[in-house]
Amino acid sequence: MSNTRETLPVAHLSAADLARRVGSGTAVSLPTRLRRRRRGIGWSARLEIAILAGPAVVVFLAFVIFPVVMAAYYGFFRWAGYGPPTNFVGLKNYLVILQDPAFLQALGHNAVIVVMSLVLQGPAAILLALLLNRRMRGQSVIRVLIFVPYVISEVVVGTGWSLMLQSSGALNGLLKNVGLGWLAHDWLADPGVAIWTLMGILTWKYIGFAVILFLAGLQGIPDELYEAAALDGASYWQIQRRITLPLLGPTLRIWAFLSIIGALQLFDLVYIIWGQYVASTAGTSTMATYMVTNGRNAGNFGYGNAVAVVIFMISLVVALVYQRFVLRRDTAGALTERKAR
Repeated sequence: MSNTRETLPVAHLSAADLARRVGSGTAVSLPTRLRRRRRGIGWSARLEIAILAGPAVVVFLAFVIFPVVMAAYYGFFRWAGYGPPTNFVGLKNYLVILQDPAFLQALGHNAVIVVMSLVLQGPAAILLALLLNRRMRGQSVIRVLIFVPYVISEVVVGTGWSLMLQSSGALNGLLKNVGLGWLAHDWLADPGVAIWTLMGILTWKYIGFAVILFLAGLQGIPDELYEAAALDGASYWQIQRRITLPLLGPTLRIWAFLSIIGALQLFDLVYIIWGQYVASTAGTSTMATYMVTNGRNAGNFGYGNAVAVVIFMISLVVALVYQRFVLRRDTAGALTERKAR
């Protein structure tokens, strides 16, 4: 009847049915969730979001986005670093960068460092993490000793290794004292050895971070899986290959991402140990040392800013590709769960 008040669920009704029922005098009560969707986010919620996220957004814009924009702007000029830039050169700086053999050589060194960091640090860190994940005497002390190099300042590390590895340094002296003088070498200046010296220092410096990260991932694997596999007759290495490594996959991929980005932006240790001139002749120069040598030290800050923009774009492309093809499997489940909610 037309004068009868009814409460009807309308979430499943079409627009035509809803209009017909309202036109016939039927009182329709919208579901609470539908009314909330129509109202949207209230002003109080928006104010709360602005108060909580506002400072972080301001800091991000001021210290990340703004410097990148200004670097891209100065990259179009030949600028001495003071006063307003007036000598506009357009894309000349960027074209010179991409055609300079010294920059391409530095880019190749960064690529070698990326690959060798993953190859050397990854397996060694996994083995150490598996060892330290088992109960053993002095476990805490060993963990601290492995992690200590990571927290030491790069200046201290670079200065110490440069003193030990020079021709008359402690390492060559030790080799001569133990009768292995034929192994003494110019570890820093020889182009055939210097890159491996750098990789040894980087592995010693950063393997502690990888070990701690992997140990944290191992703590999240339930012991019941190991016990079930052992009852089924699986060996220790079969358990690690079939259970530990697959479940440690997300942690491994995050560590690999951080290692890749760090290797692309490597500067401090190379600059401290080899300096601005020896790095290029020894085969250890990187894109960042090239930027400082040909930008600030050469008095051409516009060119240095252009190099910084190129490094930023290379790192951004690598990060986006890695996110798209590698980290996608780790974020897909979280996004699917969020959509389901």
